[in-house]
Amino acid sequence: MSALLDITNVTKNYGLKTALNNVTFSLEKGRILGLMGPNGSGKTTLLKVLSGVQHPASGEVIIDGKHVGVETKAMVSFLPDVNPLFSWMKAEDAIDFYKDFFADFDKVKCYELLDFMKLNRTQKVRSMSKGMIEKLNLSLVFSRKARLFLLDEPLGGVDPVARERIVSTIIKTYSEDSSIIISTHLVHDVETIFDDVCMINEGEIILQGSAEDLRSEHAMSIDQLYIKMFADKI
Repeated sequence: MSALLDITNVTKNYGLKTALNNVTFSLEKGRILGLMGPNGSGKTTLLKVLSGVQHPASGEVIIDGKHVGVETKAMVSFLPDVNPLFSWMKAEDAIDFYKDFFADFDKVKCYELLDFMKLNRTQKVRSMSKGMIEKLNLSLVFSRKARLFLLDEPLGGVDPVARERIVSTIIKTYSEDSSIIISTHLVHDVETIFDDVCMINEGEIILQGSAEDLRSEHAMSIDQLYIKMFADKI
């Protein structure tokens, strides 16, 4: 199989701080990758580089055979770690906003996801709980016909019921033609859906491989392995 995503020797600096240091890995299509590491490890920076929001100091990122740029932005659907929606928006306003902004946005699918998430399309963002906002943003992100979905801490700060609904949505929208990268440090809640794992610390990959192989090799769950690798950092 040819890789949907190829990252080679990507380095990103913020002044004197190195956020990413020679990061290299690939991701096949139809796979879900768990990108794990403590806060400040470089997860968000890496997703921003893949989405084209930020540019690396050096290295190469290729998505579906194309270098990151205008063309790849149309292939990537990015859920950032901060809510991008205006507080005055109703859910249906957010849907219209995405429809105007993204040519590949499927409005019908989004309304179906809203129903699945049990969200009211006329409720305003300002009156939603954090979990509801997460579910709305996830519905919007997964309503695009993208090749690569990037989710930055989609489970952060939401209650267990919301987490279960979010994980169910990820599974529901899974496609063999696209791939998903989920950045998280809440590994226990989501590790069962990971095909691949990439652990990052201080901008460097310290462990990567298929989830099944890592479980077998280390005789422990991915959550237990994560705790072992980052015991002094989490």
